[in-house]
Amino acid sequence: MMTSDTNSTRDQILNMLKVKGPLPVSDIAVDLGITEMAVRRHLNTLERDNLIKSSLVRQAMGRPTNVYSLSMEADELFPRNYSHLTLDFLRDIKEMDGREKIEELFKRRENRLEEQYSAQINGQLEQRVAMLAELQNQKGYMVEWEKDENGTFTIKEFNCPIAQVAREFTQACNCELSLFRRVLGADVNQASCMAKGGEHCVFHIREAEKQ
Repeated sequence: MMTSDTNSTRDQILNMLKVKGPLPVSDIAVDLGITEMAVRRHLNTLERDNLIKSSLVRQAMGRPTNVYSLSMEADELFPRNYSHLTLDFLRDIKEMDGREKIEELFKRRENRLEEQYSAQINGQLEQRVAMLAELQNQKGYMVEWEKDENGTFTIKEFNCPIAQVAREFTQACNCELSLFRRVLGADVNQASCMAKGGEHCVFHIREAEKQ
């Protein structure tokens, strides 16, 4: 378990590389007021966690030296404001082209996800539910699922990465429900929705009734 001091130093290094760009160990050590050996320990950990990358830079005099910079994964640790940009675009599209265009955009997203998910979801319903939960987890939905004694599955999403969009454009929620039905090939009903005031998004899933 890391101490708060260790975490603070790691954050300082990440912030420094974000602001100043690629730096050698010596510069980082001077800025932080710690030894180069201590800096290397932190850099080794950050490199192991895929948060930084190193490259060899030739100098006018002396041997080439390693400089360190942020990886793409680390860049995602810094604040983002995609939702406001997305909302602005969606409002503009609705104003210019009407509600039907919004419906079409979300349907295209649903179809794209259905193609991605279907390639990975197979087997019995329990396996399909578990795979769907894992795929949603990878997208940041913080999913748990369970099966009750009656054979009904419940998926709970504790986070919605697109909550700000979904609150204004409920098409996002409708398409998620439709997506679940398509990739699971099952009866899926939504009992709770965060975008509509629910504490979590909750879906109940049963085997589809045979026609």
